[in-house]
Amino acid sequence: MADQRNRPYADAYWESRDGLRLHARDYAGGEDGRPPILCLPGLTRNARDYASLAERLAPEWRVIAIDFRGRGESQYAKDPMSYFPLTYLQDVEALLEERGIDRFVAFGTSLGGIVTMLLASVDRHRIAGALLNDVGPEIEAAGLSRIRGYVGKNSWHPTWLHAARALAEANSDVYADYTIEAWLAMAKRLYRLNSAGRIVLDYDMRIAEPFRVPGNEAGPDMWRTLDALAGRPVLVLRGERSDILSAKTAEAMEVRLGQRAEVVTVPAVGHAPTLDEPTSIRAIGRLLDKVREPVTA
Repeated sequence: MADQRNRPYADAYWESRDGLRLHARDYAGGEDGRPPILCLPGLTRNARDYASLAERLAPEWRVIAIDFRGRGESQYAKDPMSYFPLTYLQDVEALLEERGIDRFVAFGTSLGGIVTMLLASVDRHRIAGALLNDVGPEIEAAGLSRIRGYVGKNSWHPTWLHAARALAEANSDVYADYTIEAWLAMAKRLYRLNSAGRIVLDYDMRIAEPFRVPGNEAGPDMWRTLDALAGRPVLVLRGERSDILSAKTAEAMEVRLGQRAEVVTVPAVGHAPTLDEPTSIRAIGRLLDKVREPVTA
């Protein structure tokens, strides 16, 4: 077992309203009363996706990276139909209440960005700033179809190198410049070693079940939830090759969010930027500079 004293974060646990034990990584920091950064991952991802960003920003900023229910070290749900954005919203609100966090910056990738918009729609004044990473109020049909094609399909590999090569084969158009070392690092974020010594995906395969219910993707009007972020510092990152967030939707978001928002296209990347690209790093720096400015609305 790894020595937890050498980790740059503390494990944090809390209980959902339906009794699940949920997990987050809490990177200590936050100078001058700065609000913590709450990191919300994509559909099949987990807190490990934010490790590089968190280590880069802490200790200047406190960073809390969440494992949604059914992912990473969070407990799997008994009812697979609870794998739904409104339930994730309730889970995050339970964490905020338990930890006494009344104001924060939200970084949301894909699904995490949808939850970010929902958080703002409940109480916009607690949002000090937001990053919407390759997601918006409208999801492109091609991207949604692609996600439905792979989510919930279990796979395993005998070694980490096999897992890395499988990721490279399936996602070479998303991260065209990746080396095998980069694919290996991604494999260790996405997979885990199980008790049988196999490398397996680190999420509950049943998260796919809500996708199989006709019309279940409808949900609330996300344009109205986006409006709750208007006037706040917001960064919208879009992968140049994204099949989830179109350039047209990103442009409409910038207009709707107002002059404190910025839309940035990350070159040569699909869905979704890792937040380690130089373009992303610079844009995140500008967002956090805005967060430190006084908020008047």
